[in-house]
Amino acid sequence: MPTSATSNHSSRPEDLIGCLNSAQAPCEAKLKALRDLKNQIIGNRTKKLAFLKLGAVPSVVSILSSALAAASQGGGGDNREFHEHVLIQSAAAIGSFACGLDAGVKAVLDAGAFPVLLTLISHLNEKVVDAGARSLKLIYQSKLAPKYDFLQAKNMEFLLSLLNSKNENVTGLGASIITHSCQTTVEQQTLSEAGVIKRLVSLLGGSTNQKDASLESLAAMIKENPEVASKFMGPENGRALNVVIQLMKDKYTRTKLLACMCLISIRNTSTSYLQDSEIKNTMVIVLLELLDDPGQVGDETPFVLSSLITEKEYMQKIAFDANVIDKLCEHLNTDSFRAKRLQGILLALGDLCSKLECCRDKVLDLQVLNFVPEALAHDSAEVRAAACILLKNVSRSVKNLSAGHFMNEAIAVPLIELLCDSTTSVQIAALGAISNVVVDFMAHKSVFTKCGGLKQLVQLSKSMEPAIRVSAVWALKNLAFCVSNICKEEILLELTLTTLTSLISDPETSVQEQALALIRNLVDGTPNSIDFVLGEHCTILHAIGRQMRSASKAEVLIQGMYALSNMASGNELQKEAVMNQLLPQAGSDTETLLVKFLQSIDSRLRTATIWALINLTLPSSPGTCSRVTALRSAGIVCQLKNMVNDPCPDVKLRASMALEQLMMFGDAST
Repeated sequence: MPTSATSNHSSRPEDLIGCLNSAQAPCEAKLKALRDLKNQIIGNRTKKLAFLKLGAVPSVVSILSSALAAASQGGGGDNREFHEHVLIQSAAAIGSFACGLDAGVKAVLDAGAFPVLLTLISHLNEKVVDAGARSLKLIYQSKLAPKYDFLQAKNMEFLLSLLNSKNENVTGLGASIITHSCQTTVEQQTLSEAGVIKRLVSLLGGSTNQKDASLESLAAMIKENPEVASKFMGPENGRALNVVIQLMKDKYTRTKLLACMCLISIRNTSTSYLQDSEIKNTMVIVLLELLDDPGQVGDETPFVLSSLITEKEYMQKIAFDANVIDKLCEHLNTDSFRAKRLQGILLALGDLCSKLECCRDKVLDLQVLNFVPEALAHDSAEVRAAACILLKNVSRSVKNLSAGHFMNEAIAVPLIELLCDSTTSVQIAALGAISNVVVDFMAHKSVFTKCGGLKQLVQLSKSMEPAIRVSAVWALKNLAFCVSNICKEEILLELTLTTLTSLISDPETSVQEQALALIRNLVDGTPNSIDFVLGEHCTILHAIGRQMRSASKAEVLIQGMYALSNMASGNELQKEAVMNQLLPQAGSDTETLLVKFLQSIDSRLRTATIWALINLTLPSSPGTCSRVTALRSAGIVCQLKNMVNDPCPDVKLRASMALEQLMMFGDAST
């Protein structure tokens, strides 16, 4: 009994760390402590965190370094064998800390383990090499792993030596380095030119681990690089593509998933590849089956599915016909699963709803919106963002917006709360969803304002983060779409003319564009709504005029011109105010904005400018005659006559309309 008690006591984390740090502890005791520590933390996140808190990693790395130094000093027999055992156990313990835990990876890297583990790769003992390679592979599964510089010749030489090794874990390490660090076109090209593709292709015929590592690395090298994809598909790599296609039917689920991922990378790089509908259908069916995997493969499958269908309507239709939405929703009904899987399912559903109305209807029919409020309040920022993306895409439907499916307090309240989220990506995702949801018909928009949404959007329009600022103004623009004058006044009172003026001249052109589009919506209506925006001193109008004279981005000019066009549809005072912005002061030799924009190479800007002319010259307006005279003097009539044969049908039609109105006030021959 006393022996048992002593044994239990020595296995306590504090005692194990104490033994590892003790200068008096026998070497054999330290080796045993290493084994005990390793065995306790394998697959046990709680234990890992407990040992991390006690500072275990620096202790283990110190022992690893000492054993490596001792082994390098020579000696043989039992002494060398003992040090090699220590190297193996300490490397394994370090790998266990790094496995699936970023906090563990950080501790390992901070303790200086990485270069020591790299040294083990050249050790004479194959078991030591294997232990070092395993640990490094686990480190390279984390985003925190150091970036490998392929552009240095010595690094490329080392990488090739890894890939050419006969040790399975060493070749796997080489592939893992590629998967983690190959991110740029230059890196992809450098690896390709060094013959890496051929070596990776050869690994497709190796063990399961080698196949998996090769597939993942090939996907990283080929991604969005047509030249590398072409080389992979070339004759020098034989029937590599057919091998990958066959691996979709492998008996191992991870191999199937990675084969799909590799094929998707090829397909997304160039649409000329993998046009066979049978292959596309097979990928969808395989991924559908893999969704049922209870482990990591099942967690990753929705993300791979998303990469297959995102922005591809034909693939979304194939997925819809294969009942992928039903399967994803079936998994949503599962009581509990990991946050990553929930994130992936929400993203996949969001991608499926990005193009097709039938997918949106299906998602609504299966009552997926019932899961959204809870997902919007999830502990995981990634899940919250994914829920926003789903909501954004499923709300791309006039029919469903008009039915009021999205603008209710159950969704509005948690969505608005995310505008104050501590994670920027969540805020941006929430703003994206809100931008769609607030397009909802007038009867439902009051819910958003009532829940504090308007106030939050105005606050975010002043954010120092450009992406948040533009998204907030975009949402305000959509909130102002087709609303009553009372609602417009409410928006402007909260926003203030001062803030709106500053947004027009924001340093970011995308913010300028959305600010002008917001004004366009605010002045789309009666003269009263135009008056309210213009203010007593026409501050907003002057700001627009300044921006129109200084901006160069077509999208900014187009929105500015449509804002002016809407103002020009108002009363006489409003029309004259717009004319003063579009025509130069008397005696000025500056080219008028009207002529400049009518001659633009952008047909959208030409169309917007003609609309302003049409609104300025409405025959029913008492001051139109004098405006026509001014426009004729500015050469506008001649310019319009040249545009009746414009290559753009819309421009041609509007130019004819404008000329017809002008001719009502006299000969339009000049």
